[in-house]
Amino acid sequence: MTSSLLRPRGRTRTGTTGAPGGAAAEGSTAPTRILDRRDPLVAALVRELGAGASGSAGAAGSAGAADAVGSADPARQIEFLHRAHTWISGAVRPVYSVQDERPVSEVLRRGRGSCSQRLAVLEAVARAYGVPTRVRGLLVDGSFWYPRFPRLRRIVPDQVLLAWPEFRLASPAGASGAAASWLTVSELLGGLRPVAAEQGGGFTNAGPETLFEALSRTAIDWDAAPAVCPSTGPGAGPGAGAGAGAACDLSAYVLTDLGHYASRDELFARHGQTLCGLARLMAEPVLGRRGAA
Repeated sequence: MTSSLLRPRGRTRTGTTGAPGGAAAEGSTAPTRILDRRDPLVAALVRELGAGASGSAGAAGSAGAADAVGSADPARQIEFLHRAHTWISGAVRPVYSVQDERPVSEVLRRGRGSCSQRLAVLEAVARAYGVPTRVRGLLVDGSFWYPRFPRLRRIVPDQVLLAWPEFRLASPAGASGAAASWLTVSELLGGLRPVAAEQGGGFTNAGPETLFEALSRTAIDWDAAPAVCPSTGPGAGPGAGAGAGAACDLSAYVLTDLGHYASRDELFARHGQTLCGLARLMAEPVLGRRGAA
């Protein structure tokens, strides 16, 4: 049993085939209120991550100015974003914060964040490095979070608004002006690195591993045929995820596809956050410090 009482009122969350107004969401490297990539904390993190990347000579320049796709080597961008994901996984403690609109700089200052907030950190450093990002809005069935809150199912929201990032890497050298395609965060982190494919396996949404960490070892899939990830689906028992492939199909939990938005700021401005303002105010002092376990 999930609850609809905590949802924002006056919001119509219906599916769409694209950005508001029907135009394609092109994404951007521009800073936003949430993705405040020009904040000194974010800029310092980008310099730190760029300094550790192979062939990092252009990292500092990208952080300050590069907005155009094709201004950097895509292989270097992939390496940088994998490095960023690893750093965030280790440095930003996973908690159940419900403030999805919290600026990235504040998440870094606190040293803790939800999966949504940590994905925003990844987006901000990507934009600072010259990689455009956008998000796809997904309404996910609240039952997906039952393993996290087994005794609180009655107050788990019936639907959770998920801002799923996408990244547009630079075009490979020699590509005749062809526009680079968008990659979801799961394709980027779980599908473009051999070690991730080798690890594979399902995702239980229980225990210390969160959705954010799981991205580095399995390709989270919200679009596949309606069959759930072996280790999370109804009736799954101990060891149900054993032998699972590199991809983890969670499409059965998707209630509505809200389309693409140029930023998570735009998505939340149109559809609100998962919880209404009063619920966030009451829940954040507790959930914002409760670690995933």
